[in-house]
Amino acid sequence: MAKLVADKLGIVYVDTGAMYRAVGLYMKTQGMDWHDEGGVSELLEKVEISLEPPNGEKKDGRNVTVLLNGVDVSWEIRKADMGEGASVVSQYKAVREKLVSLQREMAKGMSVIMEGRDIGTKVLPNAKLKIYLDAKPIERAKRKKDQMAKGGEEITLEEAEKDVDTRDNREMNREIDPLRPADNAWIFDTTGLPVEQVVSRIAEKV
Repeated sequence: MAKLVADKLGIVYVDTGAMYRAVGLYMKTQGMDWHDEGGVSELLEKVEISLEPPNGEKKDGRNVTVLLNGVDVSWEIRKADMGEGASVVSQYKAVREKLVSLQREMAKGMSVIMEGRDIGTKVLPNAKLKIYLDAKPIERAKRKKDQMAKGGEEITLEEAEKDVDTRDNREMNREIDPLRPADNAWIFDTTGLPVEQVVSRIAEKV
């Protein structure tokens, strides 16, 4: 949704979730347990992440090109387990400090649509428009199932529901930068709304 709005308005799209997924992927390739905060924090200095708009042959359906230490991992980070990895490592102070700093640099001096779970409350607290995009759990689970299918990975609706519930509980109750609407956020429930209508309403709000 964020990418569609960015395209409609002609401004830069920043997918912060992709950055946390990239950290999770790096830790997995190094054999590091995601739940080992000390180990993850120690390896973090070896992680370099950059985001680029898809160009040329990379216009293959991806929303953003993600480079991890110079290697294109745009599709690898979209596998189902990388969502879990991102959710786990995003709890750690060292990870959040590194990526929040990088995200703020990306937004300096230009308009961006930045997608993530702590943007309005932590990363860009002075943003002119903060949107807390929501939907009923069953609708979010159906969307997740459809999204995974588009990437060639089949999961059941029950698995999608469990994944949504687990991540919500973890991220809403973490000690550092928990998921919550900013005090002045526009809370937009998209349950039952078609994509085009959601994009149009956000663009009007901007």
